Amino acid sequence: MTLVLFSTEGCHLCEQAWALYQSLGYQTPLNSQDIAFDDTLFERYGVTIPVIAIRDQSGAVRAELGWPFDHTQLQAWLTQHGID
Repeated sequence: MTLVLFSTEGCHLCEQAWALYQSLGYQTPLNSQDIAFDDTLFERYGVTIPVIAIRDQSGAVRAELGWPFDHTQLQAWLTQHGID
């Protein structure tokens, strides 16, 4: 299972989402994926980024949390999905 932040360069909301995750102190790495270079991802997330997602072993997205969210919502979502 991996955590992914769907974002794009220059997105201030994406930077805020990244900072929120970092401030919570989780050990699970948050990998950033720029949607600008993938047509499928751009179609899916182009107007909704930032989105934090959980990918399973096959790479399929298992769960998503779209912006806006705050510390409390992000922490609850991570806990609900077993992220430590």
